[in-house]
Amino acid sequence: MTVQLGMPQPREDDRSVPAARPADAGAGLVDRYGRRATDMRLSLTDKCNLRCTYCMPAEGLEWLAKQAVMTADEIVRIVRIGVDHLGVRELRLTGGEPLVRHDLVGIITELRRNHPALPISMTTNAVGLAKKAASLKAAGLTRINVSLDSLHEETFTKLTRRPFLDQVLAGVDAAWAAGLGPVKLNAVLMRGINDAEAPSLLAWALGRGYELRFIEQMPLDADHGWTRRNMITAAEIRSLLSADFVLTPDPRARDGAPAERFEVRRRVAGTPDATGPVLGTVGIIASVTEPFCSDCRRTRITAEGKIMSCLFSREEFDLLGLLRSGAGDDDLARRWQDAMWIKPKAHGMDHVGLDAPDFVQPDRSMSAIGG
Repeated sequence: MTVQLGMPQPREDDRSVPAARPADAGAGLVDRYGRRATDMRLSLTDKCNLRCTYCMPAEGLEWLAKQAVMTADEIVRIVRIGVDHLGVRELRLTGGEPLVRHDLVGIITELRRNHPALPISMTTNAVGLAKKAASLKAAGLTRINVSLDSLHEETFTKLTRRPFLDQVLAGVDAAWAAGLGPVKLNAVLMRGINDAEAPSLLAWALGRGYELRFIEQMPLDADHGWTRRNMITAAEIRSLLSADFVLTPDPRARDGAPAERFEVRRRVAGTPDATGPVLGTVGIIASVTEPFCSDCRRTRITAEGKIMSCLFSREEFDLLGLLRSGAGDDDLARRWQDAMWIKPKAHGMDHVGLDAPDFVQPDRSMSAIGG
């Protein structure tokens, strides 16, 4: 059997149709544990113009064929079913890299026309964003999340395998200028590579009014080189930041958000005390060591229209194939509900050892899922 890195591998127990949920389960995208998915993550493409070490191999991946990827019209229809039939209240467009789609502005324009009040955000690496930020805002995009792991050109290039730091920084500034705020930055710390940058990266973000979130490296790399021992944990991140800052829990309710937020104040040199006003907030997404599965509200659609109930799921169900077979909206909504009904209680990584010998990574890499 030939395996495509980052793509789902065939398994004997694959099911194209999930087990039907009970008739009395209720409306919306509810699961067996009472969680209701209202936050939709939809991938526009599996392609990306970076080769981040924690996501892709240096040579890249074998991309999906064009005909396998959802068209603009199919994306618009699936979002409409999610919002109008299933209670989706927030949409995040992901990839791969969404900016590589030539019809991105048109997709957002149509989504906004159909859903005037829907928050529509996008996760991007910001390569090329400087030229498109204003048009994306005009089309109806609400805000931007940008992946940015380092402010040093050499380190950025080592992590992404591409010398595009200047483009990324220009894109972040352009997003802010276009009104795509709050601009959120996502940083993955890698041991011995960029972990020492944590305080300076936070200071830089705070000084510009950006919201920085540090994300624990997850076992979603196509090379399958992740180990828990090498991961920078949330506890270590808090310790790194404590050299310069004092963090106190944000009084606002977390409300299902993946990031635990902290208010940030300057630390008085040589003491455990803080001084001055709150400078802003920082978030830490601790998917591995401090999981938030019990309050997860996300549903995911991959670029080829597969439903994934969890980022770490090894089960996925085909929505696009059903759509292309001529199914009506009610049939598509039921397939989606059935797929979400069997969402696992948790991803299980909190029960594995430091080297995670008994943890089985999902078949897909992050770029092939949609973050």
